[in-house]
Amino acid sequence: MSQATAMRKRHRFNGRMTRIVLLISFLFLFGRLIYSSIGAWHHHQEKVQQTQQTTPTGSLNTPTSLR
Repeated sequence: MSQATAMRKRHRFNGRMTRIVLLISFLFLFGRLIYSSIGAWHHHQEKVQQTQQTTPTGSLNTPTSLR
C-alpha cells in the first residue's frame, strides 16, 4: 500500500511540474512573438521611409503614359 500512495503523490507532482514547464514554455514563446513583432514593425517603418525618400511624391499614382 505504501508504494501505491507514493505513486499517487509522485503522479500529482509530475502533473504539477508539467503545468509549470508548459507555462514557462508559453511565456518564452509569447516573449519571442512580442520581440519579433517589434523587430518586424521597425523593419517595416525603415522600408516605408526608404520608399518615401527614393520616389517623388507626385509620381506614385500617375500612369506612365501621362508623364
